[in-house]
Amino acid sequence: MIVWVNGAFGTGKTRACRELVELLPGSLLFDPELVGAGLRRLLPADRLEPAADVRDVAAWRRLVPEVAAALLGEVPGPLVVPMTLLREDHRDEIFGSLASRGLAVHHFVLDAAETILHERGAEHLADYRAARRWLVRDAQLVDVDGATPRQTAQRIAELLSEGRARCPIVRSHEGPGDTVAAAVLLFDERDRVLLVDPVYKPFWEFPGGVVERGEAPTDAAVREAAEELGLYLEPGSLRLLTVDWEPGTGPGRGGLRLVYDGGRLGSGAGGRLRLPADELRGWRFVTLDEAAALLPPGRFRRLAAALGARELGELRYLEAGVPAGRG
Repeated sequence: MIVWVNGAFGTGKTRACRELVELLPGSLLFDPELVGAGLRRLLPADRLEPAADVRDVAAWRRLVPEVAAALLGEVPGPLVVPMTLLREDHRDEIFGSLASRGLAVHHFVLDAAETILHERGAEHLADYRAARRWLVRDAQLVDVDGATPRQTAQRIAELLSEGRARCPIVRSHEGPGDTVAAAVLLFDERDRVLLVDPVYKPFWEFPGGVVERGEAPTDAAVREAAEELGLYLEPGSLRLLTVDWEPGTGPGRGGLRLVYDGGRLGSGAGGRLRLPADELRGWRFVTLDEAAALLPPGRFRRLAAALGARELGELRYLEAGVPAGRG
């Protein structure tokens, strides 16, 4: 189990977490700043300047869950983590990676009045003010105005025992092998495509998921539409648009990615969508240009190719989102 203590710089996270470790038998303090310090020594200067925010480095976001999981293999736990996370996509990436390892995350935010934060010399208050809009939905806020580190720790321990701060992220363990995944594209009356916002990864996605053992890809697309959107599609209504070979990169697995045309949902479709809160936080219909800002590059190329195939009424084979034989 992970106890992640978030908040603006200067709220006393580390001091409160040191007290919290004393209140939780078997627990261990893990400061991700140590991972950042190691990266600053290892990475070349042109990749990471000394003053850069280490949270923006992909290697840091990959290593923090790895180190956390390794530490919890050595101690009973929980692992108490004092770390500011103000970008929701960073939260999704790190917490999703922890969840994929079967580690429950309990998310707390030490919240103080801005006058108090100014007195403590807290940095990046504008960033925290903006982040607070999503933090109040995701985490359990702990008021630290006038509280000592010990009192803050005691309050966190109470909330922890009540299970009030657990992040509801359902993410099955991922093995090392390649996979086959099926996605379905759904459109509104203006031919905008539906994208969803997962809670366990930093980018938006198409509705879909990994094909289970013994399951036909078309059946997987139908199942995922039902599980993720509450929509029940007829398998015969789907048309395959693209088959994309996605190479594995970093911690991600590769494999075949099949994209189906699920047709138009029509006016008022949004009222019929039912998203599982532990997997998806939102949806929207977007144009191709709008999708460019929401999808990672490879997935955007796949979408563009699928929309092209839909327009021409053809099936396209891709590799890394690019038609085979083209650069």
